[in-house]
Amino acid sequence: MSPRPVDPNLRPRLIDAAAKLLGEEGPAALSTRKLAAMVGTSTTAVYTYFGGMDDLVRAMVHEGFRLLGDRMRAVEESDDPVADVLALGWAYRDNAREHWHLYNVMFGGSGLSGFSLTDADRQHGRYTLDILVGAVKRCAATGRFRPFDPELVAHQLWIALHGLVTLDLGGYLVEPNTADVCFEAQVGAMILGAGDDPQRAQESLARATQRRLQTQ
Repeated sequence: MSPRPVDPNLRPRLIDAAAKLLGEEGPAALSTRKLAAMVGTSTTAVYTYFGGMDDLVRAMVHEGFRLLGDRMRAVEESDDPVADVLALGWAYRDNAREHWHLYNVMFGGSGLSGFSLTDADRQHGRYTLDILVGAVKRCAATGRFRPFDPELVAHQLWIALHGLVTLDLGGYLVEPNTADVCFEAQVGAMILGAGDDPQRAQESLARATQRRLQTQ
């Protein structure tokens, strides 16, 4: 039986360090010896907490979605559901920027060859999408969006945001078409496509932007 963990901070430190190794040096760099050296512990501790490297990569995926879910749940509902949808988009972007190394692992961007993630692992974080689905439903209920399938609309927004975030993290979005400019144009166009009034959409965008500035 493995010894009982004694340092409650060691597990998250191992996850964070492992994700940075994957993001900066690739899967070949992820070894128990190197990871243990980074956080100042023993290789035995890695196995105590995770059992093996596959379990460690799985833990990174779960931690990444936990942080994303926390960030999105922190977006409070308001009487402007379109502003809430936009605020959730900002939350998704900001979380990816803050936890870029975990974001890459969550979606396989670090090249996870050699590590075994199951389909269940890859679908683990879909609960975070429910938050966006709820906001889209409120947009339709208030007449701001046409009565589309809210899950499909949420998926379209997610796909658009993921593409934008991936390019942003890769450093491809530069002046004059920065990530902020592209975000407002892309998400704004999708809001209009969902049926919102252009003037009201602009007002909602301004509210969402102001909310973001107040939390930074």
